[in-house]
Amino acid sequence: MPDRKAEATWEGTITDGKGSIGVHGLTLPFSRASRFEEAEGSNPEELLGAAHAACFSMALSGQLTRANLTPKQIHTTALVHIERVGDGFKVTRITLNVEAEVPGIDQKTFLEKAEVAKKTCPISVALGGVDEIVLNAKLK
Repeated sequence: MPDRKAEATWEGTITDGKGSIGVHGLTLPFSRASRFEEAEGSNPEELLGAAHAACFSMALSGQLTRANLTPKQIHTTALVHIERVGDGFKVTRITLNVEAEVPGIDQKTFLEKAEVAKKTCPISVALGGVDEIVLNAKLK
């Protein structure tokens, strides 16, 4: 399997500095204000959330496919909660909200497949230090 690459550059102090995050030619600006306030720009937590949502959606598709079900669409959002812990900051909770259209499945089976996907997607596994990963799953 190939290694995957992303990059980031930071210039200046933590208070007044600015940075950029890049992947595949896409460059997003970020700053202290875009991370801890509501300023323009991106932040590492949004990118972590995007990666988690994508990974979970693929893992859920895999779970459904192995059960001989064909999902029409899986849409996942990830809400990443960061808070001050001691002298630093920590991602303490990620909430995955998934809505899917899957013909031939009942809600109970869907929730079972979604829970397995949450526990086994590589990003969930990598995020083992997060206190809580919440899953809200519903069928369309």
